[in-house]
Amino acid sequence: MDISPYKENQKTSFLYSMYEKLVAEENALKTTAENEPELKELAEEELRTLALRKDDLLRQMAEILAAEKEEEAHPREVILEVRAGAGGEEAALFAEKLATMYEKYAAGKNWSFKKIDESTSDLGGYKEASFEIKGSDVWEKLRFETGVHRIQRIPATEKSGRIHTSTASVAVLPVHTKHTVELNPADIEVTFSKAGGPGGQNVNKVETAVRILHKPTGLVVRSMTERSQLKNRERAFSVLQAKLEALQAETAAAKMSLDRKIQIGTGDRSEKIRTYNILQDRVTDHRIKESWHNIEGIFLGDLDPIFDAIEKEEKRGI
Repeated sequence: MDISPYKENQKTSFLYSMYEKLVAEENALKTTAENEPELKELAEEELRTLALRKDDLLRQMAEILAAEKEEEAHPREVILEVRAGAGGEEAALFAEKLATMYEKYAAGKNWSFKKIDESTSDLGGYKEASFEIKGSDVWEKLRFETGVHRIQRIPATEKSGRIHTSTASVAVLPVHTKHTVELNPADIEVTFSKAGGPGGQNVNKVETAVRILHKPTGLVVRSMTERSQLKNRERAFSVLQAKLEALQAETAAAKMSLDRKIQIGTGDRSEKIRTYNILQDRVTDHRIKESWHNIEGIFLGDLDPIFDAIEKEEKRGI
């Protein structure tokens, strides 16, 4: 059995070193049993004990790696981004409405939902914003939300009663505990600034906001909502890792030919995936061609019927 992965993994390397010591003890006892007949019975008894201890260490290491693989396949943390699209202020208000919808859904699941960064419009909507969401099954539930969301409604400011259509894009990025992209310090530019918005005097007087530029890709990440510069820096790097790994995954997927009945969750932010029609009290997911009513309930976080239908169709299409 090849146990070298246990040596290379940070979580199991200590147990592996203990295992190696037991192997050394085992070899020494075998030599004793062969060369000193009067100690053979005692040595064999000790060997049986060592075998049990070795088996226990192997079991522990196997369980740790299995749990790690499970966590990689089903991440318990994601970065959710919303960004206003076509429609000016209405699009920004829609982006904020989507963020609130996901926040309410997260609350119903007892997930942690924290704002990382935001850029607001004149009316208080989101030009763009990013959030950290942690919890059981968070990736499984939200992984198909990436894409363009569209809303059709009559804005309160529209005197003629004309229906407006505006859009906002959503991106959901998994955060893995084991990174597949290594960051080269030479590729990173980190700058600090004073965080704006609510949060108290400390937020506005101290340079706690962090901006990271990844030069090779041009990706820019910000974190501004923590009071500590260190925490903002850590969170920004976590977001950058997630973005780079998602970019890597998208590039790999583009090179593969996928033979499936349907294409759900391709990760393409430009793909129109859902329309929220206020006047008709209808939400339509265009990928599975299915609609739901109770749009206000959906905006209050009642998303499971949609998620369940998408998951069902995804399983049919694989």
